Amino acid sequence: MNPLHLTILPGQLAICRRPADTSLPADLDRGPFFAYIRTPEELSIILPVENTPPDWQCERGWCGIKVAGPLDFSLVGVLHSLTAPLAQAGISLFAVSTFDTDYILVRRQDLDHARDVLSAAGHVIQ
Repeated sequence: MNPLHLTILPGQLAICRRPADTSLPADLDRGPFFAYIRTPEELSIILPVENTPPDWQCERGWCGIKVAGPLDFSLVGVLHSLTAPLAQAGISLFAVSTFDTDYILVRRQDLDHARDVLSAAGHVIQ
């Protein structure tokens, strides 16, 4: 796999869990990154930490790393090229994919180490 070009997203994110039948509040999508996934079991929401309601079940303090895209759907191993070195370094992550690209989230306290690990794996981080 060729080196990937990565960008650190500004700010910190929260990964929140709500009951599956929860209506999505209209004002949550403020900020540079917002995503949600609804399954029969849950509604997961990723949003800027400052936008999280205090009574929600959330894991706060995540930082986003974006893979430059768009990525062709025929590419194989994109996430593996990121997750394998991070796993070997003991860094937990949360992955999110869109139509155009992939994102990984790492805990704020792991961001500098993750940056070093990904650079050592040959990726370019801006």
